Amino acid sequence: MLGRIFTVGGYTLLSRVTGLARDIMLAAILGAGPLADAFLVAWRLPNNFRAIFAEGAFNTAFIPAYAHVQGKGGETSARLFADRIFTLLFFSQLALLVVAWLFMPQALVTLYGGMLNVMHRFASAAAASIFLNISMMATLALVAFFPTAGHAAAWGVLISGFLQYFLLAGDLARHGSLPRFAPLRLDEDVRAFFRAIGPATLGSMGTQVAVFADTIIATFLPAGALSALYYAERLYQLPIGVIGIAIGTVLLPEMSQRITAGDDRGAAASQRRAFEFTLLATVPFVAAFLAVPDVIVRAVFARGAYTRADAAAAAVTLAAYAIGLIPFVTIRSAVSAFYARKDTATPVKASLAGLAVNLLLKIVLMGSLAQVGLALATAVGAWINLLLVLGFSVRAGYLDVDRAWLKSLAKFVAIGIGLGAVLWLTGHFAPPYFAQQARFRDETLLVLLMAVGAFVYGFSVLLLFGRGWLFALVRG
Repeated sequence: MLGRIFTVGGYTLLSRVTGLARDIMLAAILGAGPLADAFLVAWRLPNNFRAIFAEGAFNTAFIPAYAHVQGKGGETSARLFADRIFTLLFFSQLALLVVAWLFMPQALVTLYGGMLNVMHRFASAAAASIFLNISMMATLALVAFFPTAGHAAAWGVLISGFLQYFLLAGDLARHGSLPRFAPLRLDEDVRAFFRAIGPATLGSMGTQVAVFADTIIATFLPAGALSALYYAERLYQLPIGVIGIAIGTVLLPEMSQRITAGDDRGAAASQRRAFEFTLLATVPFVAAFLAVPDVIVRAVFARGAYTRADAAAAAVTLAAYAIGLIPFVTIRSAVSAFYARKDTATPVKASLAGLAVNLLLKIVLMGSLAQVGLALATAVGAWINLLLVLGFSVRAGYLDVDRAWLKSLAKFVAIGIGLGAVLWLTGHFAPPYFAQQARFRDETLLVLLMAVGAFVYGFSVLLLFGRGWLFALVRG
């Protein structure tokens, strides 16, 4: 499983790095003013709907169903099931063409990506989003040929949808699994899929409604608030994508296949290993985002039209988001215990409870803390969601929170506090040594912080956990 996680994580990292380059271009060209806010609203709203109905609900319902049909009926039954879902999806998208024609390629990308994940072919789906970043950078480089930079970026989004479709369709075609049109028949497997997708949609809505609320509320705040949210989000999304999504993408089909085969104990062991690996990889990001967010944002974005004042607003927003980074990264692994059993209803309860707290806090905090209050409310809501999901898992017998696991959590907390203190001290006392440097002071300081942090974190993990624990985690 770890090898597949590294495959997905590697391509996702490449996607995030190219995405970061794309956002650096956006920041330098658009800045953080009204034009940037207008483009980000136009981009984020349809992305929220895609995340709810395609990447969220559809994958949650389709992957366990496809794995179940494949495990019980073999490849022929699985292919027929995929053909019927493809047919229904195609014609439903065709019916919506008038209002959402740009996102038809993205819907099919989600179907193809889910099929490839169950086949343990993760590379194409993980690499697909790289085309979004490359397309947007290409059109931004040709900004002189468009009315505004916002128009150039929007055309890049459109082109990328078709490029992603052809990448995944080609991968499936090479293996003879590309879905075809099939007679529409609502057999038991298809009906089970649609029974699951309703609760899955509600579950996916929790996070996306919160993001949607951030977008709407931020438009009523002073200019630049939405941009501060966006650029802070781009940074905290890096560990979510490289760690959380990568592990969750691999874990769901892994647990689905084990549970279909009757190996519940193996499924639980896979999930526990995923939790440990997630915490190991995420703690350094939490420490850095809380201790030195200003250095990070300035080093990455403060150039061109994006000023140091813009960076300061995004930095404090990033710190607020970082409070919820552990649940942001962990939640996909946590809900896999239910989704793998085709139970999409239970996680909805936790998601909606977290959403309610989130929205209430946004209303309370937006007046005094502006976009920072929105980010803080999102973080608190994420913790409510995760803790409820874990509680439901323990109650159902899917998760065993024993003394050894609690001890590991305590060690991670201690390591994180120590690492954060070292990073804060380095960030506070090191800058005078770079005062004579004419350029790249923040970039140099960030490199120093990364080197010091890597040494301190590696030493701390070896000291508290030992080599044996690391080797066992890697070998599984």
